[in-house]
Amino acid sequence: MKKLILLLTMVSLPSFASVSANVSFATDYIWRGMTQSDGPAVQGGFDYASDGGFYAGLWGSNVNFNYDPGAGSELDLYFGYGFEVGGVGVDIGYIEYRYPENDADLDFEEIYVGLSMGDFGFTYASGVDGAPDYTELSYGVGPVGVSYGQYDDYGDNFGISYGFSCGSYDCALAYSDFSDDGYGADEDAFVFSVSASL
Repeated sequence: MKKLILLLTMVSLPSFASVSANVSFATDYIWRGMTQSDGPAVQGGFDYASDGGFYAGLWGSNVNFNYDPGAGSELDLYFGYGFEVGGVGVDIGYIEYRYPENDADLDFEEIYVGLSMGDFGFTYASGVDGAPDYTELSYGVGPVGVSYGQYDDYGDNFGISYGFSCGSYDCALAYSDFSDDGYGADEDAFVFSVSASL
């Protein structure tokens, strides 16, 4: 129902707004260094963006958690505002992570701030109602991206990726490593993904 409401809203958007869709396949869904699907993942979403900097979106993926086999899907809803101050890009937003089929209360929300200057990026996500905070530094040069993040109560993660074209599709190879901080989930992964945008 939420998807239908969003699509109907998009039909009546003014001409100065843009709407796009995306779909992707990945050999694993890695989020902050930790697997969310424990195997292949099919993902996709819709994005709305205005010329004034406001944006909103809906994104979903299959998930598979060992501690909650009933959580078969993830649905994220988000909105934010992006602008530039003195050559620094600023992105302020809100995101809800929802797991409609879960047996436990896995849903949570974050308020985030992102800063970018040239090839460098910084993101801080503040967990709402006691959810842990997350901090990430990133650097990109050409098709190569590198990131390092700290997730409170969970651990640290490092990632490196290489993006390239696969005909009319966008492909990427990535490596991620998660260092446990008492959470009990040390892991690393090599991931291949292919995606398309409309």
